[in-house]
Amino acid sequence: MEGLKIYNCKSVEKLISIRDGETRFGEKIGFVESLDDLKKTKAKFVLFGIPEDIGVRANHGKAGASKAWEACLNSLLNIQNNEFTAPENIILLGEIDCKTEMQKAANIDEADPNYYAKLGDLVEKIDEKVSYLVEEIISAGKIPIIIGGGHNNAYGNIKGTSKAIKKPLNILNIDAHTDLRKLEHRHSGNGFSFAQRDGFLGKYSIFGLHKNYTPQYIFDEISSVSNIKFHLFEDLILQTHQGKMAAFNSQLEFINKQPFGLELDCDAIINFPSSAQSPSGYALNMLRNFLQIASEEKNCKYLHICEATPSDENYAQVGKALSFFITDFMKA
Repeated sequence: MEGLKIYNCKSVEKLISIRDGETRFGEKIGFVESLDDLKKTKAKFVLFGIPEDIGVRANHGKAGASKAWEACLNSLLNIQNNEFTAPENIILLGEIDCKTEMQKAANIDEADPNYYAKLGDLVEKIDEKVSYLVEEIISAGKIPIIIGGGHNNAYGNIKGTSKAIKKPLNILNIDAHTDLRKLEHRHSGNGFSFAQRDGFLGKYSIFGLHKNYTPQYIFDEISSVSNIKFHLFEDLILQTHQGKMAAFNSQLEFINKQPFGLELDCDAIINFPSSAQSPSGYALNMLRNFLQIASEEKNCKYLHICEATPSDENYAQVGKALSFFITDFMKA
């Protein structure tokens, strides 16, 4: 596939810290030579990254999400291979090649009156790559685990899965935002708007929506349709653990009777380094709990984790968090 950088053992061997008497996850993880080989593997999951933050910048957001994939790999490949982690159940496919688009984005003058629209054009190019790859993985009978990048990539995930299953896809989005902004240029805030317009989105559940950062026109639109359901984060603050889990299961039950995708925006996690970092949000361990529960659903078609923005100061911690999310999701 053009636009996909497929990994092999040599691609990642320098990232793995070998220690005598121990075996790292990266020493046992699987690889393929082509997309056609996916059908021949016994592994259930296929991992790939999208190292870009163009969609975030096109949404007037903070850059840095392009570094999340590298941080994730550095951590994931060095966790222990043991009876609980099961690296033989996942294929490390590689990454969407976003180098050309990232270079073009860097060369656009921010003073250009069409700056954001031009970024949106580049986002559309990445959309095409993501949707094609996700369709191929789903059609091979595998479950993609996708590390972004911005939440603009939800559109490609939804489109690709919908085309593979030949019907609209339900979504459970753990997020502080709806990403249902207006149908202007493509960016990280309107991936679900475009998926809905194009007929790829079925039922849509948003869990943990922050009322302070949701425009009234979006609340008005949601209230006028039956396929969208949300739970405000503010309504969960005083809930017990059992209450939070009951609320999550309610959102899950709204979408889990049909194939669905699981989206996790790191903006939803309290004080997590992300493109819209917030002092209010879910505890990381609560998020891990949500992922394990959702992954047990037979209709769950993919996991997408996005908007993490590691810096030099928190690079290792962000990588560890993303690794926990991946292995939690795989345990089911």
